[in-house]
Order: sequence, then C-alpha cells, then structure tokens
Amino acid sequence: MTHLPVFDFKAGTSPVLISIPHLGRIIPDDLRAEYTDVARTVADTDWHLDQLYDFAAQAGAAVLSARVSRYVIDLNRPPSGESLYPGQTTTGLCPTETFRGEPLYVDGKTPSAETIAKRLDAFHAPYHAKLRETLDALKAEFGQVLLWEAHSIASLLPRLFDGKLPDLNLGTNAGQSCAPQVLDAITTTLDSQPFTWVANGRFKGGYITREFGRPEQGVHAIQLEMCQSTYMDESAPFAYRPELAARVKPVVESMMAAALDAVQRLRR
Repeated sequence: MTHLPVFDFKAGTSPVLISIPHLGRIIPDDLRAEYTDVARTVADTDWHLDQLYDFAAQAGAAVLSARVSRYVIDLNRPPSGESLYPGQTTTGLCPTETFRGEPLYVDGKTPSAETIAKRLDAFHAPYHAKLRETLDALKAEFGQVLLWEAHSIASLLPRLFDGKLPDLNLGTNAGQSCAPQVLDAITTTLDSQPFTWVANGRFKGGYITREFGRPEQGVHAIQLEMCQSTYMDESAPFAYRPELAARVKPVVESMMAAALDAVQRLRR
C-alpha cells in the first residue's frame, strides 16, 4: 500500500485545534482500480472547509486536515468499526457504499480484515496521534483547550435521515464532550442569525468528538456538521459559492470565538 502524507497541519497560537477529518480527496493510485467510477468522484467529501475556515489563522487556531479520502478509511470512526449510531443507517470505518447507497468497490474488491488493519496503521493511527500530540501540547500550555470538529454534508440524504437537515448541527455527545458553558456560549450566538440549527440532534459528534472530548481533563470538543447548501453546490462538480459562504462564515467564526471565550473563562 502506498504511504502518502496523511494530513496537513498548521500550528496556532491559541488554545484551539480545528480538525477536518473528511477534507481529503486522495484515493492512492495503487487502490484506484478497486473503486467504482462513482467512488472516484469522492462525492461525500467535506468539500472546501479549508476555504470556509480560512479565518483560523487570524484566530490563532491550529488546523489539522486529512488528505486521504474517507472512502479509503474514515478517520472519524472508531478503529474497532463499531457503529456510533446503533440501529441507524450509516457508513463504516472502511465504507463500502456512498451516503446514497451506491457501491464504492468493484466486485470482489471489498476490503478484507487484513486490508482494513493496514489502512488503520497507514492512515487512521497517524491522524489520531497528531490529534493527541497537539491537544496534549495545547493543554500543557493553556490548561483548557477547544477541539472544533469541522464537518459538512449534503442537506438531503433520504437514506440517512428524513427531510432536510438543519443548516447547523452541533454535537457534544449529548453534553459529555464539553463543559455546558461552552455549548451555551455557542447557542447564544445563534439567536439572531438566519440559519436553522440544532444541538445533539441527528449528529451528536463522531468518534473524534467522543474520544477526545474530556471536559474534566480540560479538553472541550464540539462537532459542527454544516449543510453544504449554506456555502456550496451540493451536486458535481461541488463548486464553492463565495456569495453563500460570505453569509455563513461570520456565523461560524462567531460560534467558535464564543466557544473559545467560554473555554478561556474556565481557566480563571
């Protein structure tokens, strides 16, 4: 298996780490023949979030973003492969179908247990090691840390959920991954903006939020799952829409700033 750079990382100057585990679009060359034509469009990418979060540098946030597609391995799933939403339709650690139920692999090429183990070692483990290393360093420097899990998804996916999703979906593992003051600070900013939102609805936070969010240890994790309709075209070629992004970007920036302020108040 080709070993590629798994992630991009930019260091910051404040106690914030933005993680974008589904930004990657790379399917390694030596694996591409195993994938269907549909898979090679990598449609379920969290498109353009590096562009949407380009305010991160000014905010002093560190940014960790994946390079390898979630179709190779999903960095926001537990290495055991267990479902985060038992009883609900979802995609797994090494998905075999798109969000719409289309096959990702040609016949006979679904990854074996041995293949999955190799992908865990090559792609999943390094991303999570960098997450841990960065959070530990920020905690040692600042005492309290904000982990902001940045995600986006098509607003209409009948196979996965009924109807249209709210525009902004906050997840804190039902209140377990951050101090309540942090979520309260975020939701307060949402009173006077035009986007629909929900906290701990269909999305309660993926593996990273649940694994690393330890408020009692000073790490406060929030997942924001945005509808892609708020900033881009949801059909191919998945173009970024600057005029839409200009409306939602300040809302996201305000949410993250409020969360950071709440985290910093916990130090006092």
